[in-house]
Amino acid sequence: MTDDTPIDSLRNLGPRSRQMLAAVGVHSRADLASRGAVEVWDAVRRAGLPASLNLLWALVGALEGRDWREVARTDRLDLLTRIEALAEARKHLGEGD
Repeated sequence: MTDDTPIDSLRNLGPRSRQMLAAVGVHSRADLASRGAVEVWDAVRRAGLPASLNLLWALVGALEGRDWREVARTDRLDLLTRIEALAEARKHLGEGD
């Protein structure tokens, strides 16, 4: 897949996920890759949309061509650590949650 691949062609992302991504300006693989899965997941959450951890696993899987369940099994701790680091950075910058 190329970076200009539309979101609706990526693995793991159904209609509801695609709507949430569109709401935060993610329309292609390039958009997702440039911002990163954790940052896009956080943007969805901060927009008040229902960003479950399954969405995060799906975003990583979409970028890497992997099933979201595999991502949940193998990358969970790393991704949760990255979420925590992002929250701490926001806290220190005074952005809150």
